[in-house]
Amino acid sequence: MAADRPRVIAIVGPTGTGKTELACAVARRSGAEVVSADSMQVYRGMDIGTAKPSAAVRAEVPHHGLDLVDPDEPMSAGRWAELARRAAFEIAARGRPVLLVGGTGLYARAFAGGLIAGLGSDAALRAELETRSSEDLRAELERVDPAAAARIGRADRVRTVRALEAHRLARSPISAEQARHAFGDRPFEVVWLGLAMDRDRLASRLRARTEAIFAAGLVEELASLLAAGFAPGLRPLRAIGYREAGDLLAGRLSRADAIERAFIATRRYAKRQRTWFRAEPELEWIDAEAREPAIERVLRAISRR
Repeated sequence: MAADRPRVIAIVGPTGTGKTELACAVARRSGAEVVSADSMQVYRGMDIGTAKPSAAVRAEVPHHGLDLVDPDEPMSAGRWAELARRAAFEIAARGRPVLLVGGTGLYARAFAGGLIAGLGSDAALRAELETRSSEDLRAELERVDPAAAARIGRADRVRTVRALEAHRLARSPISAEQARHAFGDRPFEVVWLGLAMDRDRLASRLRARTEAIFAAGLVEELASLLAAGFAPGLRPLRAIGYREAGDLLAGRLSRADAIERAFIATRRYAKRQRTWFRAEPELEWIDAEAREPAIERVLRAISRR
């Protein structure tokens, strides 16, 4: 391993597969520190719904990339990657292993390979695109950038809007910009390990997890955020779990219905995460439920010369 290119072990995969638990088990044996690649755990005050590691866990295993901003402050993959890379270099400089842990694929990719410079964003343009139907947006994307359309799911409105926004701003297809960039800004040697789990087993875990976060006080956590003055329409407060808790608070859903809808949304999100990480060519999938072999695999990746 080159001294100027530290090794980072990326533990990624769908939500609910036990990434944090595995990372902490490895950290206890190796002295590693964790850089969280979770786009929701960056927000202060959003602990229960994001399954943020507890204060006790964080006291035992140092975590970075958590509690960076309030829910009404902007956070982008680029800004997060800058902070996360800085933390990773500092950890490596102390002679400790670095674990990149999380399920936000764009964050992990931005950390490993950088983002395309110059595409930017335009709030007015994005607002204009958001007024159009998903079918209309999809038709335009298929016309102006067939390669991006083939890669972006038909139901993925967010990435469709982003691709069209980038096309308008760059005056070239986002797929061409991605091909030129090739995510080649790589200051770390990243070893990609993905946690895989049987779908039925994962669904059972996700249902139990959803019920657990509601039981732990998700609705009360959201109520506290609203009482502190954060608007219910803020994007973080419309995330999975918080959205359904908000509908429960507003009387639009019963508690049972809120839990069921949050579970369904979480299961769909896990499916999207699987699809995202399957596109990472360097990723090695390991059995999430074979815990000791998984720990040993990560430890080997840390110690490999």
